[in-house]
Amino acid sequence: MNQSSSTKIRVIVTGATGMVGEGVLHECLNHPQVEAVLIVNRKPSGFSHAKLTEVIHNDFFDLTAIEQQLVGYNACYFCLGVSSVGMKEPEYTTVTYDLTLNFAKTLSRLNSDMTFTYVSGAHTDSTEKGSSMWARVKGKTENHLARLPFKQEFNFRPGLMKAAPDAQKTPKLYKYLEWLYPFLHLLFPNSSCLLSEVGQAMINVTLHGFDKNILEVSDIVAVAHN
Repeated sequence: MNQSSSTKIRVIVTGATGMVGEGVLHECLNHPQVEAVLIVNRKPSGFSHAKLTEVIHNDFFDLTAIEQQLVGYNACYFCLGVSSVGMKEPEYTTVTYDLTLNFAKTLSRLNSDMTFTYVSGAHTDSTEKGSSMWARVKGKTENHLARLPFKQEFNFRPGLMKAAPDAQKTPKLYKYLEWLYPFLHLLFPNSSCLLSEVGQAMINVTLHGFDKNILEVSDIVAVAHN
């Protein structure tokens, strides 16, 4: 797909109350080709903008009550996710695979011309057979999302991400370790990127497409600057 610079898109962002979702939302709100943004959260985000509509919905396993509000969008940037630390595989599968697939299936039914982009993780296991539980579950999620009838479906695998200095949702641990980012990026350039680059890359693959549906850090950075 190759769209002109005059193309306008309408996007849905999930996870805006978290670090990644906030960063992606910020890029969408400031991009001239994004004309409207819908965020779907379990609790109010605290954000306000002329382009922004917010829907508060507690049960992502049953979207019946808000389906009509999800119609008419060109893209979904799915940034909702949880850490697997302390979780057993069945529990992690429920909140990662089942929840994501339910949301995605609903959108694919409501919006035939949609690009769906899923924030996965570096070292996700596409074989679904490795020793790492979270990587298997993420791999299963990626594989099944790719089978849904979206116009385009992409899986982003960012590594370490650096948020903007004025970000509100950055975890304290990230803030404490921010000073390390330039050194880590210098040593491992293909393992880290700016969160702004993740958001820009999502918009660019929506507008212009990409030749593969799994984007590692180097792909994300390259697409962000195209």
